[in-house]
Amino acid sequence: MSEPGAAEAYDATRLAFELGREVRELRERRGWSQSELARASGMTQSAVARFEAGGTVPTLPVLERLAAALEVGLSVKFEPRGAAA
Repeated sequence: MSEPGAAEAYDATRLAFELGREVRELRERRGWSQSELARASGMTQSAVARFEAGGTVPTLPVLERLAAALEVGLSVKFEPRGAAA
């Protein structure tokens, strides 16, 4: 983590993984395959698979399409970091 940009890259990867995991859980609760979610959100099955695996950092429009397809709200917010907040 001492390399320049390492912490930022780690945070982006962690966020992509967490978002992917949440979308996968929502999809599975609906009993949908990746192909069904892809159809409902206007994506390809391979794009859904990459997203769920944390392999891509999504744009807001992609998150909005996934939220609409899954019939959930999307909340993007800033939160304080650490114990000092």
